[in-house]
Amino acid sequence: MPQILPEYMGYDRTMSTFSPDGRLFQVEYAKEAVKKGTTSVGLAFKGGVILATIKQTIDLAVPDSLEKLFKIDDHVGVVSAGLLADARVLVTQLRKISQINMITYEEKIDVWALSKVLGDRMQFSTLYAGLRPFGVSFLIGGYDKSGLHLIQSDPSGMLYEWKAYAIGRGEALANKTLKQQWKENMDEKDAVKLAFEIMTKTEKDKRTVDIVIIKKGEKFKRLDKEEIKRILK
Repeated sequence: MPQILPEYMGYDRTMSTFSPDGRLFQVEYAKEAVKKGTTSVGLAFKGGVILATIKQTIDLAVPDSLEKLFKIDDHVGVVSAGLLADARVLVTQLRKISQINMITYEEKIDVWALSKVLGDRMQFSTLYAGLRPFGVSFLIGGYDKSGLHLIQSDPSGMLYEWKAYAIGRGEALANKTLKQQWKENMDEKDAVKLAFEIMTKTEKDKRTVDIVIIKKGEKFKRLDKEEIKRILK
């Protein structure tokens, strides 16, 4: 992160003030929080999207209480990097929006429509004094009538759509690997292998790799350890 000179120090005390060179330091600090989070990756393959991360392990803690990869609806999920408390708050809102859309319109929400709700909520927190940006970034993966989507939301509320992308502390190595090995229309097995390879390269822990597959016309599916082992053979 760029060094902050003394003359800029007053501009990092409030959310609603730009520095003279057009920076919002609190947003930059939030992005630094994301870079300290566990690596998370998303990639599209022929017919679906994979989301993967590493489950945190703490002595005596129940692993499922440290979830980073969330189901929003049968056709869409998200994986986070950064502050888990911030992630849970936003995931709860996304689940409500998804259900309201189903009740109101009797159809599943579009992935981009859901992502825009998330981006708007995150951007709202960059506008007002007394708030702080959410210290979390998401990869939103799923399908709708327009096809497959993998969308990133960062603490500023900006949205980007990717074919494959990683966030978190290992993002540099992970994205370098994706650029080298990801291929258009790769099959599901190769996509799972690539996601697993990236996770073990960046986090060095094969025991707690968490992988979800979202395929066109099928429900959100979390792979258990045995399923991952069979695919990796």
